[in-house]
Amino acid sequence: MTQQALPFLPFVRPEIDEDTIQGVADVLRSGWITTGPQNTAFEKQLSEFCGGRPVRTFNSGTATLEIGLRIAGIGSGDEVITSPISWVATANVILEVGATPVFVDIDPLTRNLDLNLIEKAITPRTKAIIPVYLAGLPVDMDRLYEIARTYKLRVVEDAAQAIGATWGGERIGKLGDIVSFSFHANKNLTSIEGGALVLNDEQEAELARKYRLQGITRTGYDGMDCDLLGGKYNLTDVAARVGLGQLAQIERFLAQRKALARAYFDGFENGAASALGIGLPVRDFENGNWHMFQIALPLARLTIDRAGFMQKMHDTYGIGTGVHYPAIHLFTLYRARGFAPGMFPHAERYGASTLTLPLFTQMTEADVARVTAAVNEICEHHGK
Repeated sequence: MTQQALPFLPFVRPEIDEDTIQGVADVLRSGWITTGPQNTAFEKQLSEFCGGRPVRTFNSGTATLEIGLRIAGIGSGDEVITSPISWVATANVILEVGATPVFVDIDPLTRNLDLNLIEKAITPRTKAIIPVYLAGLPVDMDRLYEIARTYKLRVVEDAAQAIGATWGGERIGKLGDIVSFSFHANKNLTSIEGGALVLNDEQEAELARKYRLQGITRTGYDGMDCDLLGGKYNLTDVAARVGLGQLAQIERFLAQRKALARAYFDGFENGAASALGIGLPVRDFENGNWHMFQIALPLARLTIDRAGFMQKMHDTYGIGTGVHYPAIHLFTLYRARGFAPGMFPHAERYGASTLTLPLFTQMTEADVARVTAAVNEICEHHGK
């Protein structure tokens, strides 16, 4: 079944409504386009979304992770436990603050950090944990924070993909320690580029503000001081206005994503992909926000590799796909630091076989049926 006659279906397409586009135009005409009143409003609404906790916005989810570690006091000589399955920024920021990343293998079912392995990885130098909520599915937060309290560790939650996800009926960001969100273009809520830190108190929020803009504090009309080494991480009002428009629609976005995820499960109930043992995500509609729908290709039972599979999806069926993510510890930067194949087998198997399918709010269930039909057909033609 060739689908070339149909329009190309991209891996992701942000949904920006006309009110938001008009709002951005108003900001551009206002003359105040960098950090200003729109950003203040965005932080206020994000704080309300996260149960009233202090929120500070940044120009990326990478900046939020790095500054979150700095606020937590992590630096040279410290160790930070995290997952090898994430965007590489999760580990890179640990190096940026002078600390050492300590990887722990993933749970093959949830694809998140295996909490049963964390305690074995803790040493006297361990100061923090960065759990990664892959595709918007949180780890068991009760267990995570029990470990953190027992060993007196800070937690910087890599909730880049988890805006709108929940644990125990509460939104991610309402509870816990420091929480980092990303608002990149492919996220459930976008500000084009951007991110936010949810913090514990006003003292941490003030530190975040300083780190965001060169460590500067202003007093009066002409008073200025710099008492810490900050950077240039502020979010523009143009981006904040996009974020405000997105936040107003977040509940609809989340409901649409859940409906599409259910359609994916229905589409994979039968067919060649299922028969060959395709790996599906955990069917968690209570906590996850369905940021992505990732399958694990049964490569041992296929006569085609992942790159070839992706090319057929693109060229023959007009469907975009992605890879989220290769195992971080196998990158050259981390092999040079002593990591090697075989150290985290579940992460390595998943990283080598994962394939991310299209999932965005403008898709229809017919689009999902088109994707699952293509996957099944490729599996049927190349199964062994």
